[in-house]
Amino acid sequence: MNQKKIIVIGAEFGGLQAVKKLAKCDDALITLIDRTNHHLFQPLLYQVATAVLNPADIAIPIRSLTSKYDNVEVIMGNVVSIDKDKKIVFTKDGQYSYDFLILAAGSQTGYFGHSEWEKYTTPLKNVVNAIQCRKRILLSFEEAEKHPERSSELLRYIIIGGGPTGVELAGSIAELSKKIISGDFRSIDTSKSEIILIEAGADLLPAFDRELSVYTKDQLIKRGVNVMLNTKVLNIDENGIHVSTLEGNKVIKGNIVVWAAGVEANPIGKSLGYPNDRGGRVIVDEFCSFKDHPEIFVIGDLANFKDKNEKQLPGLSPVAMQQGRFVADIISRSVENNDNQRKPFKYTDKGKMAAIGRKVAISQINNIKIKGFIGWLAWLFVHLYYQVGFKNRFSILISWIWSYITFKAGSRLIQEPIDKI
Repeated sequence: MNQKKIIVIGAEFGGLQAVKKLAKCDDALITLIDRTNHHLFQPLLYQVATAVLNPADIAIPIRSLTSKYDNVEVIMGNVVSIDKDKKIVFTKDGQYSYDFLILAAGSQTGYFGHSEWEKYTTPLKNVVNAIQCRKRILLSFEEAEKHPERSSELLRYIIIGGGPTGVELAGSIAELSKKIISGDFRSIDTSKSEIILIEAGADLLPAFDRELSVYTKDQLIKRGVNVMLNTKVLNIDENGIHVSTLEGNKVIKGNIVVWAAGVEANPIGKSLGYPNDRGGRVIVDEFCSFKDHPEIFVIGDLANFKDKNEKQLPGLSPVAMQQGRFVADIISRSVENNDNQRKPFKYTDKGKMAAIGRKVAISQINNIKIKGFIGWLAWLFVHLYYQVGFKNRFSILISWIWSYITFKAGSRLIQEPIDKI
């Protein structure tokens, strides 16, 4: 049997979907390479950061997900370059040849060309980021309890970016400080915490209908979040966040600054030698591939894919998942039937959603808009449905039920000093 070697780089949503479908092809020998040993459900990172969930609730070992497939090999390693002419992937520890290659390495935190801002902010892109953010938030309450005269300074949290991550994190910090732990301290009133959400545009959640954006803003304000729209970050340094507003320039200081304003593609895409957009995404054709190297595919956050209307698809998990299944189907037909005919990728928009706080979320599917409690129930169902593994679904459901009924956060352990993170 002449098995074809298929390398998949990245075990995020798109890569995992591709592997699962390709594993059904007996003539395929699949190598999945990822720099971590787990698949991460990134949409719920903010709940780890605010002590609602544990890291293990939203992450599952890649080997556990692929152990039942005899034709799948998992390599934990960092890919450093790709030689597309010799069909070789180079990692720090070795090299791997391929017949087909799928790049699904996702994205990383982007600072719009200002990497120096990273030292003054906390990103929220992986498990380490979320744990770091959680420790800093929890330690801020402990420090304020010891130094109540500085509580207004220590309990000021700034989130930069009014997309789903920023909105959900702002609402969750507000709920944590103003309700969940409000009676746990004696020297401070945690309900007086100041949460500031900064957005450069005129609306929060610009990908949603404006009616839902306005609703989101009103709900956050109701929860005590200071929403600053039309506020552009000019600089971040030891003095604070320098912003430009409609009223003029000012400096805002916060004890904790979370960066949720942008991402950029994993730099591994640049090693292909194809054109990239401003965010580092590789520009692909209608098959998520390239005319001169049709055996290479780029999907998900790493790809700049434009539909027939020249509209770039957003960096969302449903896009990556559909692209993963799409390219796996192309490869499977080629391997099993020597069928190299291809049809362009077509994305089916299944909607988007964001949670604002307890019992309140928004959802939009084309022109159908849902908000409030019904939107929250829909958000719960979708996020449980897309969780990988029964254990994860069950543990998340129990954590949510416990938090909802008791107004408690079950993951509030501070395991080591912040300077050891």
